Amino acid sequence: MYAVLKTGGKQYKVAQNDVIIVEKLAAEAGTSIEIEEILMIDNDGVSTVGAPLIEGARVAADVLEQKRAKKITVFKKKRRQNYRRTIGHRQELTVLRITDILDAGESKKPKKVTPKVKETVKSETAPKAKAAPKAKAAPKAKAAPKAKAAPKAKAAPKAKEALKSKDSVTEE
Repeated sequence: MYAVLKTGGKQYKVAQNDVIIVEKLAAEAGTSIEIEEILMIDNDGVSTVGAPLIEGARVAADVLEQKRAKKITVFKKKRRQNYRRTIGHRQELTVLRITDILDAGESKKPKKVTPKVKETVKSETAPKAKAAPKAKAAPKAKAAPKAKAAPKAKAAPKAKEALKSKDSVTEE
C-alpha cells in the first residue's frame, strides 16, 4: 500500500515505515502528525485518485527531527554593470517516518494528539480576557514660538586698540 501526499508545495510517494525529508512543519521532534492532503492511494492494485484531494484520507507520521539543509550560495551578476550580489541560504527541513496510511472512512486504533489539536484545546479551555483600552493622555498645548535673539555686537579686539593707543602716544 502506498500513497501520494502533498506538503510544502511538493508531492511524495510514501509507504508505511518510509522516512522522508519535507519542508519545515510546525511540530516538535517526537510528536505525531497527520497529513490530510492526499492525492492518491493504491491498496494492492486498487487505486483511488482524488479530484484534487481524497476526502477523509490521511497519512500518520512521527516527527524524527528538525534540521537544516546544506548551505547554498546564490550569486547574481549583471555583466559590464559592476553589479554582483552573493547571499547564502539554508532551508529548514523536517524528517518524518510514515507510520500509517488511512483511506477515507478508516480510523486509526490508537489515536495520537496532533500539535494542531493541542493549540485548539488551550484556546478553548482558557479564553484570554481582553485588556481594557488605555486612556489617552490629554494633548499638550503647543508652546509659542521663541523670539529670535538680537545678534550680538562684535567686541573690538583689545590688542589693536592697545597698539593704536601706543602709536598715538609716541607721535605726540
